[in-house]
Amino acid sequence: MIPIVVRVAINAVALWAATWVSGVELGGSSTSAKVGTLIAVALIFGLVNAVLKPIIKVVGCGFYIVTLGLISFVVNALLFLFVGWLAGQLHLAFTVSGFWAGFWGAIIMTVVSFALSLVIPDKYDER
Repeated sequence: MIPIVVRVAINAVALWAATWVSGVELGGSSTSAKVGTLIAVALIFGLVNAVLKPIIKVVGCGFYIVTLGLISFVVNALLFLFVGWLAGQLHLAFTVSGFWAGFWGAIIMTVVSFALSLVIPDKYDER
């Protein structure tokens, strides 16, 4: 249970860092509302990545091979954009305004979550 909480916290911090990108907006009137929104969106992001990303990788295996993996940038941007859309549908104050905002937001989120995962390793992770 604890590793899931740590993973969600890391994703929430990475999402917060992604809000520095123009076009990725985090609304909310108070700090606690913003933190709650970040945690909810981090949970959505984790579910989307756990369910959709493996399916996309299997279906698009040929594209990954042909583009030497560069299609993953596009897939990550579209998934980030999808998470922003889902957050809007759930009336969460998190918006991603377009493809390029999703592209840069996904890159920042990936880098920040990777760096935080190095600093806060999972006890079950054999790094």
